[in-house]
Formats: sequence, C-alpha cells, structure tokens
Amino acid sequence: MLSRRSLLVAPLLATATGAYGVGIEPLLQTNVTRYRVRPASWPAGLKLKVAVIADIHACEPWMDIERIGQIVQLTNRLGADVIVLLGDYVAGHKKITAIVPDRDWATTLGGLRAPLGVYAILGNHDWWADKTAQLRGRGPIAARLALEKAGIAVLENENARLTKDGHEFWIAGLAEQEALLGYSSGRTVKRGVDDLEATLAAVPPDAPVILLVHEPDIFPRVPERVSLTLAGHTHGGQVRVLGSALFAPSELSMAYCYGHFFEGERHLIVSGGLGCSWWPVRFGMPPEVVFVEIEGQASRHHSLERRSAG
Repeated sequence: MLSRRSLLVAPLLATATGAYGVGIEPLLQTNVTRYRVRPASWPAGLKLKVAVIADIHACEPWMDIERIGQIVQLTNRLGADVIVLLGDYVAGHKKITAIVPDRDWATTLGGLRAPLGVYAILGNHDWWADKTAQLRGRGPIAARLALEKAGIAVLENENARLTKDGHEFWIAGLAEQEALLGYSSGRTVKRGVDDLEATLAAVPPDAPVILLVHEPDIFPRVPERVSLTLAGHTHGGQVRVLGSALFAPSELSMAYCYGHFFEGERHLIVSGGLGCSWWPVRFGMPPEVVFVEIEGQASRHHSLERRSAG
C-alpha cells in the first residue's frame, strides 16, 4: 500500500521529470558520440573521419541561431575530414516562440568547415514546411535553396566522388522518403521522392560508398556494397526510459531507432540528433553530434568501439 508520503512525492517527481524533459535536456550542452567502424568493403589504407549533424529543427527558444552557431563551432573543432548533414533543419513542432528563417540557419551552417567539404540531404519536415513544393508535387524546396546559397552541397538521389590519401570513395545522398503529403479516404498518405537505385547507379560497383539517408527505414534495402549508411530522423526516440525508446515514427524506425547496427556486412549508424519534433521534449536522449572514424580491415570480421563525451 502506498504511504501518504508516497502519494505526495509521486506527483512532485512527475512534475520535476516533465520540467527537466521540456526545459532542461533539450537545451543541454551537446554531446559528441563517437563510433569506429571497419567495413569489409572499405580500403585498408583509407582512414576517414566523418562528423554528422542531424535534426536541428531550428526555432526559438529551443534551437536559436546562437545555439546553432555553438554546434557549428563544436563540429569544426572535431577535425573531421568531411561533415554531413542529415536533414530536418526547420522546426518540427509549433510549441515555439518564433521561427528561424531558412536563410539564417543555413547561413550559420555555412560556417562548417572540413577539408573534403560539407554535404547535406533533406528531411521530411523540410519538405512539409514548403507548401509551394507540396502543391506542385516536386522540388527544389526552400531548404535546399537556402543551403546551396550558403555554399553547402545538397544531394538528392545524387552523389559526390572524393579522394583522400590516394583512395577514391563516394558519398551518396538519398532524397526524402516521405517528401509529399496527400490525403486518401480521410487518411494522410506520404510519398517519397527517393530513388536508391538511381542514387547508386553512378557509383562504380567496387567503390567504397557512404550513404546518407534521413529515415533509417530504407536500411533493409541497402546493398552490401554500401560500406556505411548514416541516418537521423528518429531522435533516438527523443524520450528514452531505462535505455529504451518509447516512440518512433514507424516500425522500422523503432527497429533502427538509435546507435550502431550491422546486418551481414552492412553497417548503419543512427544519430540521436539535436532538436525536437512534435513536442519540445527530450528525456534520456541528450542532443548529440556524431563522430565516425572509418577504417579498412585485413579480415572480414568487423569490430566496433563506441564512447560518449560531453
């Protein structure tokens, strides 16, 4: 039987927990979560460092220009060879005090610097926020135009060939899987503009390739020749209790909600992201920038190291 003290304390704890999830954790100092992967298809002599930014969801007060600027500075200090952005730059909910215009967050992200460049894909909220693109059923959307004006290359079913230490590798960017919203029989229907086959078609069959996707749902269809897939979208569940997510946007997003996954020789890393979607709440899932070190291996046995640092 609950004591009178328990009955009094429980609501206070619930209130304090809720206040922390809304008012504190979304604004916490950004973590750097580090991974090291050794895909069998990666060249033995190529060591690559990749910084990953996902799901900024720019808005006030949760993710204003000052905070985005701090994330840019943190990411630049990591010394990555290449920086990738995995979509959802615009606000994902209406519990805000002000929007951050596309030109402002894009200009701030334009301060990212890496020797091999900065590459971006787009997310579902970036598409959904562009009502003109929704009406015409195609892009380019405002977020893409803003990123390109800021000097950041945007890949939509496109790829880029890069070279480091005499080794050639490719970065391929998949277009959004839930880009267009429609309605049928009173239900919302989502249609993608993604084309995985076209995205990889220009990449030589034996070339090492990193695939950028917003939703991890595509992973079961990714061929083994892709060394590493990087995804966002899930926010790691955004609310995690005892290490487990309570919610994800889809069954596959729940299956690949957060962290490192490998199936056969296929590697996937899903970032917990930075901002908030639907509600300004993060609990048990602090904001993070992901830092991945990719190395080749002599054998076909993969290994993984992971650690987090504030």
